[in-house]
Amino acid sequence: MTHPPRIQILYTGGTIGMQRTPHGYLPVPGHLQHLIATNPCFAAEGLPAYSIHQFEPLLDSSNMTPADWIQIARVIRDHYADYDGFLVLHGTDTMAFTAAALSFMLEGLDKPILLTGSQIPLEETRSDAQGNLLTSLLLLGRYHDRLPGVYLYFANSLYRGNRVTKVHAEAFDAFASPNFPPVGTAGVSLQIDWRLVPPRAGRPAGLTVVEMGQATIAAFRLFPGLQAAYLDSILAPPVQGVVLECYGAGNAPERNRPFMEALAAATRRGVVIVDVPQPLYGMADLRLYATGRALLEVGVVSGYDMTAEAALAKLFYLFQKGYAPEEVRRLVQQNLRGELTPPEDVPAEVDEARRRLVRFD
Repeated sequence: MTHPPRIQILYTGGTIGMQRTPHGYLPVPGHLQHLIATNPCFAAEGLPAYSIHQFEPLLDSSNMTPADWIQIARVIRDHYADYDGFLVLHGTDTMAFTAAALSFMLEGLDKPILLTGSQIPLEETRSDAQGNLLTSLLLLGRYHDRLPGVYLYFANSLYRGNRVTKVHAEAFDAFASPNFPPVGTAGVSLQIDWRLVPPRAGRPAGLTVVEMGQATIAAFRLFPGLQAAYLDSILAPPVQGVVLECYGAGNAPERNRPFMEALAAATRRGVVIVDVPQPLYGMADLRLYATGRALLEVGVVSGYDMTAEAALAKLFYLFQKGYAPEEVRRLVQQNLRGELTPPEDVPAEVDEARRRLVRFD
């Protein structure tokens, strides 16, 4: 006879459990647990059994670092056999980074991990915290055996964890998944699009943690008028990888020769530079415009439709695995955890419409 689903809540901090103080909202140890224990909704029939693991110290997510990703991953690994799913309560500011990082760090993952939080603390009368927390628990309880991978649930939408970015500082729908549909929605009923869910391995497998964060990775956003000197510290040793947020479909100012030469010199030294688009929607297609092709010529590689958060986490992961720069360049363009749409998977009509804009010999 199978046991009822058991869920572990990993409380890392964030707005959801904060308490109002004279110094503003702060995460206070034990406060979230008290709010949950005194709210009958969290003891309602239909919820899975759950326990809460509180991290010390509790963090505003602005203070999250890769070392904290490792701590979260270790707790999941150490309790992996004891629970059917995991719910990470996290601040919204860097939640997308953590979700992307966990999707790469946890190898052999065959259970669901959901991240959620809130824009208003649970203690407030008008808050999104209760709905996000209860629905996340219901999703984990109901689909624990059918929903492998890392997800983010917020404001009635369930997203792939490495496809999200924060898009609003004040609205309840703080996150979006611009280039991949929501996996599920929570309306009158819970709806999952199972075509968007990766298959389970179907066999017992041990969970291992790639404790990434030791690599030196940077990010840089292009802007009109940039000078090559601005990149000196970004591209200088010991930097191993850079996420370059480019214009439009991955374009850059190819007439700025010092800038292009700085990129070329860095790639010759083995720095892996990944081009992701500044616009939320669409992909970095470096074949499309001359300005994009110039980046290919100096060794920049396309991140396609990855978010900047996913590209950063992926570079950390690939270098932590010990791959040489050329192999990192190859693998960063491959779909490893559902984080990008390979060009061959773009619908033919979309690709043709894009290419109709500019014709090349």
